[in-house]
Amino acid sequence: MHFSIPETESRSGDSGGSAYVLRKEYGANVLPAFPPKKLFSLTPAEVEQRREQLEKYMQAVRQDPLLGSSETFNSFLRRAQQETQQVPTEEVSLEVLLSNGQKVLVNVLTSDQTEDVLEVRHLCCTAPPSRHLRVPGFGVIGTSQYDELYFLPSPKAVAAKLDLPDDLIGYFSLFLVREKEDGTFSFVRKLQEFELPYVSVTSLRSQEYKIVLRKSYWDSAYDDDVMENRVGLNLLYAQTVSDIERGWILVTKEQHRQLKSLQEKVSKKEFLRLAQTLRHYGYLRFDACVADFPEKDCPVVVSAGNSELSLQLRLPGQQLREGSFRVTRMRCWRVTSSVPLPSGGTSSPGRGRGEVRLELAFEYLMSKDRLQWVTITSPQAIMMSICLQSMVDELMVKKSGGSIRKMLRRRVGGTLRRSDSQQAVKSPPLLESPDASRESMVKLSSKLSAVSLRGIGSPSTDASASDVHGNFAFEGIGDEDL
Repeated sequence: MHFSIPETESRSGDSGGSAYVLRKEYGANVLPAFPPKKLFSLTPAEVEQRREQLEKYMQAVRQDPLLGSSETFNSFLRRAQQETQQVPTEEVSLEVLLSNGQKVLVNVLTSDQTEDVLEVRHLCCTAPPSRHLRVPGFGVIGTSQYDELYFLPSPKAVAAKLDLPDDLIGYFSLFLVREKEDGTFSFVRKLQEFELPYVSVTSLRSQEYKIVLRKSYWDSAYDDDVMENRVGLNLLYAQTVSDIERGWILVTKEQHRQLKSLQEKVSKKEFLRLAQTLRHYGYLRFDACVADFPEKDCPVVVSAGNSELSLQLRLPGQQLREGSFRVTRMRCWRVTSSVPLPSGGTSSPGRGRGEVRLELAFEYLMSKDRLQWVTITSPQAIMMSICLQSMVDELMVKKSGGSIRKMLRRRVGGTLRRSDSQQAVKSPPLLESPDASRESMVKLSSKLSAVSLRGIGSPSTDASASDVHGNFAFEGIGDEDL
């Protein structure tokens, strides 16, 4: 997400004002230091540096659960998105894709947040008599006859279009993706609650960028909740078929034959039960990148899922291999950025004109009492970090006996009405024969003793301790996990 900062810094006064309110509300010790202002006009280089400082500040605040939930901060972010892109509040059409490419067209306001676009909205508030309010999706509503105003389910939200029950909405999220020439998706990020989806996708000014609905959990045990519902089952089935066709889920010829047979019988639940046993089921795959494991500048393909990061790689003169890094063995991780200089060195963002290089580094428990840093260099490093955090969050919720089910507030005494403009999830075509060029992989973890794991040490960056994401799930590791 990008915010424009004018040379006179007039707009950054909004940032400073929000920072002052947050500091007053939560205390100076909780809030990160706000980037200092300058009295005089800024040069273009200083404007860019200032913008990046503000972005880093806002990202730091968003990562704190207490501050990130602040309505003061979120309202500033919502306002900044519209003001930066100069998008007025008006009703527009927004296209949301399902995993199988099916399009769901919804009418939204440009100021609608992610949850407004995705969810069936329920809001109860006290309204003065004779007051008229504009309700997104319903137009102007008079409240002269009511002391309490209840927003009915919006028939224009994606969930309502698909007839997805409100207690299953929390299992799905909207993702910003870039559609590549071969039709596959490159994931940019998961849309956050405060984001304005219409502004986010149109500000990129390219038809390549799309918004996709996809399941947002990692533990396949939660599939049972989703599969109880017809729409949830269809969404999960369509996503799984799509992932198999893309090669994200690893399938042998015999498994492919069984899956196709179940697909021909329209046995969706049995299809998914078999798919759950396959390697990389439910994983999210990233674009090809570079890692320093097991050796420097090693080309890898990273996938995230099942509480791990998977690295597929090809060692010199060997077949395709896979190394798995369990999230419960990551003590901490961090994302850093640098700009390569012509001389080969690096500088911090804002001091050079090269392309920004993002790195995800995590400290991993290779063996008992032996921690080692592993670094992945990828434009999708932030997305990888978000996946790690969500996997840790899910593990902690499960450990505490909680549920990821998102319960929305229901209208008192009311019943949910079905929209007249619902859209069914189309069944995907039958699976094609597996690509012969896809190779089977050998688990690299079984070959760790044969791989020379040199001491990498801490990444040489200027990142401060506040940039490091501590892993609370790491604390539960025992000898049985090693």
